[in-house]
Amino acid sequence: MHPIVPLSELQNRMARFRSRMDSACPQWEMVALFGRINQYYFTGTMQDGVLLVPRDADAVYWVRRSYERARDESLFPRIEPMNSYRDAAQGMGHIPGTIHLEAELVPLALLHRFQKHFPVTDCLPVDMQVAAVRAVKSPFELEIMRRSGEVHRRILEERLPGMLREGMSEAQLASELYPVMIEEGHHGVARFGMFQTEIVIGHICFGPSSIYPTSFDGPGGNFGLGPAAPVLGNRDHTLTKGDLVFVDIGCGVEGYHTDKTMTYMFGAPLPEEVVAVHRQCVDIQNRVAEQLRPGAIPSKIYQTIMDRLDPGFLENFMGFGDRQARFLGHGIGLLIDEFPVIAKGFDEPLEEGMVFALEPKKGIENVGMVGIENTFVVTPAGGQCLTGAHPGLMPVY
Repeated sequence: MHPIVPLSELQNRMARFRSRMDSACPQWEMVALFGRINQYYFTGTMQDGVLLVPRDADAVYWVRRSYERARDESLFPRIEPMNSYRDAAQGMGHIPGTIHLEAELVPLALLHRFQKHFPVTDCLPVDMQVAAVRAVKSPFELEIMRRSGEVHRRILEERLPGMLREGMSEAQLASELYPVMIEEGHHGVARFGMFQTEIVIGHICFGPSSIYPTSFDGPGGNFGLGPAAPVLGNRDHTLTKGDLVFVDIGCGVEGYHTDKTMTYMFGAPLPEEVVAVHRQCVDIQNRVAEQLRPGAIPSKIYQTIMDRLDPGFLENFMGFGDRQARFLGHGIGLLIDEFPVIAKGFDEPLEEGMVFALEPKKGIENVGMVGIENTFVVTPAGGQCLTGAHPGLMPVY
């Protein structure tokens, strides 16, 4: 049997969303959600359809395919079949002139198809309102994320070290790691919200390949399989004694992700100055985690940490060369990259139940990317780690 999101959970999510809309957009009349992740969040199923949320009437999930599967998987009160948006328009009655939708997600062609039957004249973004609601996880969601964190811990702290062997390629390790992840309980996909971001498992790198330039907005690099598919790992980069092994992967259970990076010293210890830099990154993670309390301001956490770092350490911190990521952590949940972010510009107070992946890392020439990443829940006592306590740079001799 597949897991079912409880009706009370769905009702709570919708109620919080409506309240957020009333506060942030007092004149709102209707919301249309086309994104399947958002549809899953509010209905417990993800299909080819649209979730319409009128201000003064019940929300309706109009499904083109598969209506039968939606009814089987979801306890959402109103799920209706449609052949096209025409059916939804006729079934909804009054259609306002202004509608809120996912501006970061909806392609222009899809919007035009929708407007053939929904003659709206103005479209306003709803992305931030949805993101703010999703940012605060319920006990139901946190229980799933704790399970994901434990799966993640077992994979990187217990299973992967025994898989490393001299002469294997990055691509080999990636291809051997994936079935292990599935065996341990991973749901099989790493989902991102960043536009046109493709990730199969994550970044798996030997030596300096972890500081190779990439378009991915994060501190680590990756050669990948090549220019047309910069994912997984490279077929020609093989593991030798003395290499730093950098593994930054997402893991998920029942749709919810955790994020974790582990590093390994293969065959021989790394120089003490490299180990010292890594330890400082771990210390930064722990200092940020201590501040993950309700009421704390993400931008202030970021600035406080950055202001206390030595100028020399800041060189190649959170990226190599001029490719530095301007954050220390990011929200995570149904997507790996969620709102809010531990960075400048994020000034709304943290709330209990928010979840962050903290990832202070630093590139070292001819060595690679050292540092760490773990996933933490915001609690009154500070960040509670979901993904294990190992400090990284695990020796594999």
